[in-house]
Amino acid sequence: MRRSSSLQSLLIYGLSGPVIALNVWLLSVLFRYFQSPLTILSLAAILAFLLNYLVKFFERARITRTQAVVIVLLVTLTLFGILTVTLVPMLIDQTVQLLNKIPDWLTASQANLEHFERFAKQRRLPLDLRVASNQINASIQSVVQQLASSAVGLAGTLLSGLLNFILVIVLAFYMLIYGDRVWYGLINLLPSKIGFPLTKSLQLNFQNFFLSQLLLGLFMIVALTPIFLILKVPFALLFAILIGISQLIPFIGATLGIGLVTILVLLQNWWLAVQVAIAAIIMQQIKDNLLGPRLLGNFIGLNPIWIFVAILMGYEIAGLLGTLVAVPIAGTIKGTFDALKGGKSDDVMSTVTIDHTSPNDQ
Repeated sequence: MRRSSSLQSLLIYGLSGPVIALNVWLLSVLFRYFQSPLTILSLAAILAFLLNYLVKFFERARITRTQAVVIVLLVTLTLFGILTVTLVPMLIDQTVQLLNKIPDWLTASQANLEHFERFAKQRRLPLDLRVASNQINASIQSVVQQLASSAVGLAGTLLSGLLNFILVIVLAFYMLIYGDRVWYGLINLLPSKIGFPLTKSLQLNFQNFFLSQLLLGLFMIVALTPIFLILKVPFALLFAILIGISQLIPFIGATLGIGLVTILVLLQNWWLAVQVAIAAIIMQQIKDNLLGPRLLGNFIGLNPIWIFVAILMGYEIAGLLGTLVAVPIAGTIKGTFDALKGGKSDDVMSTVTIDHTSPNDQ
């Protein structure tokens, strides 16, 4: 009996790896085939999760949910309209200027590296930066050429993006009104002991995670913009927004955003790049050690290694969108299994559960 049981366990564990790999591959194939509708659906669901906080707030004023959804939709469209008129043209202008100046920065950086290399040779230091310099310059030039070539179809891209934006808004509006009915209709197909903890864990992870990440990214933008302006960093607003948006990708996003901005500034002025890196790292530490624990609570249940694995798998399956939803999906799965394992359907603590109560629980 023991030998049979151990053989059965060995078969289960041995086959689990290929089954998981096959499922990941199938998901990536399905996402690439249905990439556009799945992306629109996912963005609409995330937007609906975020706006549901405001809907709940207006519902406390004793108005119907439909009226609350209409009010929130009008407020959201007004804010998007203000940003489109004020912020978007500035970002487009700074992006175009940045692309035009990068070739000059590459030339200046090459001269600075040659000067630094001559300085090292005079002091007999074994330093050769030509290979690294050529690789970095070639990579940046390749990216610039790709961006410049894609700018030819900018009008079509903007039109397609506008249509997708309208679809996301409309779909999020219907999700806020009818989403509960559709979701519970699907959940009723599952056993009750699975459906309830899955719903609870999904609400906790997606709503709280994305709202917290959005607030933390907004903090970085608001904090870094005046600092970059004081330091006279070129394209201060664009770089601050780039670092802030990168915060949406957990764990590795901040490093990637700060590193990219530092490299771009380094092409022009190495001392300014050092100041930018120091300022961004200080704000990052304030965010991680003071604000992050208050908004996100402690990451429990999932080992950081598994979180990195989830992010990598999410990127492999769905690209940037996959990296954004990988952690809350992993938290949802972990929270659901914890509830089932503990035999408590209301125990859905997961990797991104927040200290305060979700609005849906009130």
